[in-house]
Amino acid sequence: MRVIECEGLTKEYKDHKALKNVTFSVDGIGCVGFLGGNGAGKTTTIRILTGLAAPTGGKVRVVGYDVVTDRNKVTSEVGYCPQIPAFYNYMTATEWMHWVGRLYGLDKRTIAQRTDELLELCGINEARNRPISGYSGGMKQRLGIAQALIHNPKLLVLDEPVSALDPMGRYDVLLLIEKLKQHMTVFMSTHILDDIERIADHIVIIKDGTVVLSSSLDQLRANHVEPLIEFKLDQQDIDLTDVLNGLTWIREWNQDGGIYKVLINDMEKAKALLPHILLETGGTLAYYRLSASTLEDIFLKVVNN
Repeated sequence: MRVIECEGLTKEYKDHKALKNVTFSVDGIGCVGFLGGNGAGKTTTIRILTGLAAPTGGKVRVVGYDVVTDRNKVTSEVGYCPQIPAFYNYMTATEWMHWVGRLYGLDKRTIAQRTDELLELCGINEARNRPISGYSGGMKQRLGIAQALIHNPKLLVLDEPVSALDPMGRYDVLLLIEKLKQHMTVFMSTHILDDIERIADHIVIIKDGTVVLSSSLDQLRANHVEPLIEFKLDQQDIDLTDVLNGLTWIREWNQDGGIYKVLINDMEKAKALLPHILLETGGTLAYYRLSASTLEDIFLKVVNN
């Protein structure tokens, strides 16, 4: 089933065009990583997908429903958790879930059953009768996700779900998303590329209000991941520009913070020759590693073109 379908989506404000002909689609279960820099259009797109804003132009369908003409049906099939979910902190998690369930018009039996299931799934069950005011950031984020799932939606939309969390909270939320994506579609906006590389099945990259890449993670790796050598010299004053530019089996390279990243055309030749060439410059290798380009490398390449 096509869970999300955007075709020529535009969104204009009085003096700003936030989205320009955004086109992409999402099929089936799994996790979609929605990437882009600040101001790229991620939040505007999410607001439209969740029925919180109307598009200026184009067509957007979520779980088969038009976000404009079938808005109520869209909201019944979509769960949404913002970057910082808000609660009535004097409530307990149980009270909060029951209150949200009533807002969705669920009957008491369903609310009680879903509350028990979701608080257990999200790891909050032991704290369910404590005031939310005493919860950690990670617990509040997981409660926000539990709340978004109370009505059993087909699509879960998460806006920067781990950006404000400490490492433990981040780990817990990512582990929860890995569980959820086995049974539903999770559309996750984030700027933490390591997280996307770990849990996403599909990638959508947006730049200046336009989608510049939409691909499965496997296809992205097949098309864009390239052999790479990373190294660093103890001596920071050695200029390697002429040396690296003169090697035909090096396709391109960059240097950041003393660490060189070198994309290779012929890895066997590079492995045999590059360490000796670097030592001949008078340098001493402090760090040397055979690797491959990462999602961060691909992201920077795509958005900077």
